[in-house]
Amino acid sequence: MSGDGTVSSWEAADRGEPVRLVGKDFAGADVDTGAWVGDVVVINTWYAACPPCRVESPDLVAAAQDYAAEGVHFIGVNGTDDAGAAQPFERNFEIPYPSIHDADGTAIAALQGRVPVEAVPTTVVLDRQGRVLGRIIGRLDPTTLRELIDTALAEAP
Repeated sequence: MSGDGTVSSWEAADRGEPVRLVGKDFAGADVDTGAWVGDVVVINTWYAACPPCRVESPDLVAAAQDYAAEGVHFIGVNGTDDAGAAQPFERNFEIPYPSIHDADGTAIAALQGRVPVEAVPTTVVLDRQGRVLGRIIGRLDPTTLRELIDTALAEAP
């Protein structure tokens, strides 16, 4: 199911508890967003055959590259594909960040406790404490994503 690009954001007092995603990427390496507490984190749900995921991938790649020097971390979450579908997508779109292979739904469950993931793609921006600052349901607008990241970066660590 694809969303309509709806954006939600929360003030610091309303963000709740931190989100931590733990899993393995499609090459079998460990991924743990807990190592990034203190930095801004962008989480994007996707799967290889998802048309809006394919369209927004270049914008995510550009943002990941543009914000890397500022310590912003990007991570994908894919609960649909196996490595045979996911890895060619990652190579084709030159994705510079890991994606959790979420076949058991653990990563999505961690998000669901803090912010509903109602569609794929969904993009979530975590503040420096790991709390949900904003969410975009469906294909993201790159300007909106950058505004959410800039808001998170502007907040005191």
